[in-house]
Amino acid sequence: MTNTPDMTAMFKDVLGAFPMDNSAMKDAFKNTATLNEKLSGVAFEAADKSADISTAWTKDTLTRLTAMTAAKTEPTDYAKAMTEFASASAEAAAEHMAAFAEVAKKVQMETVELMMSAGKDLQNEATATATKTAEKVQTAAQKPATK
Repeated sequence: MTNTPDMTAMFKDVLGAFPMDNSAMKDAFKNTATLNEKLSGVAFEAADKSADISTAWTKDTLTRLTAMTAAKTEPTDYAKAMTEFASASAEAAAEHMAAFAEVAKKVQMETVELMMSAGKDLQNEATATATKTAEKVQTAAQKPATK
């Protein structure tokens, strides 16, 4: 009764009976890093395309502004230039917004594909890990029974 039980030894025995497989943690980390790399690639590609669209839109607008602000001989030419600028700007806005929508649609599709693929991989890994763990637990549970 005066002896204090050695809890460290008891925990070692318990944990030794149910060994941990660190390779599963390493694989999970690698898979997460790979998924993050792919998702970052999708995001960076979309940002690059969006920047290209914005740059083209800006250059287009500046070209139209230059034409609109050029000196005219008749006062009606100024009104005509402003009307043409407004009309062309509205048309360009529709085109560029459609281009942004295409980029967004592509990002959404690629993200869904990546997440579906990651989900399938995760499910397969979870099944394999659960099976492997169940086998180890069963083996560990049978060892004391056979002694």
